Amino acid sequence: MKKLVFATGNMNKLREIKQILEGLDVEVLSMKEAGVDVDIVEDGTTFEENALIKARAVSKASGHLALADDSGLEVDALDKEPGIYSARYMGEDTSYDIKNANIIERLEGVPDEKRTARFVCAMAAVFPDGTEKTFVRTMEGRIGYEIAGANGFGYDPIFYLPEYGKTSAEISPEEKNAISHRGKALRALADYLKDKDF
Repeated sequence: MKKLVFATGNMNKLREIKQILEGLDVEVLSMKEAGVDVDIVEDGTTFEENALIKARAVSKASGHLALADDSGLEVDALDKEPGIYSARYMGEDTSYDIKNANIIERLEGVPDEKRTARFVCAMAAVFPDGTEKTFVRTMEGRIGYEIAGANGFGYDPIFYLPEYGKTSAEISPEEKNAISHRGKALRALADYLKDKDF
């Protein structure tokens, strides 16, 4: 079976990725499972650059096809913050409860139509021969008025999906994978990988 290494230490993300790539005849390994222990400095200025930095490092260290994503939340009323700093927003070890409460607070008094936001995911694939491919996809929504829902992780509990009348932490994992930025980017990548040899 073909192998690929996903550049993440986030087990929530890895679980989501394995669910979405189930149809591909491929074994998805975490960096730990692949024995990859590299320190990666994400110093790109876009989601795409950061995803490629991670995928290149992991492909080089493992000798396998490496996938990496860089994703985050862009809030229009906050000048697209937290953006590429979504994971490090308000400091590395700050809990998402605090980050989410802070964003809601900063949007106090901002009306519905100006609370637009999106999750962005750049998915990068780097093959052992150096070939690179990226896909960028989004999930559009709004910032809610309160933290709601226990499915999902990160900013999901404040990301309100008008078409569902719920946050992305209140819908099922299957529903989320069908519409999420990461789901869309991974499916585009899975289509691309179908006839590739790696």
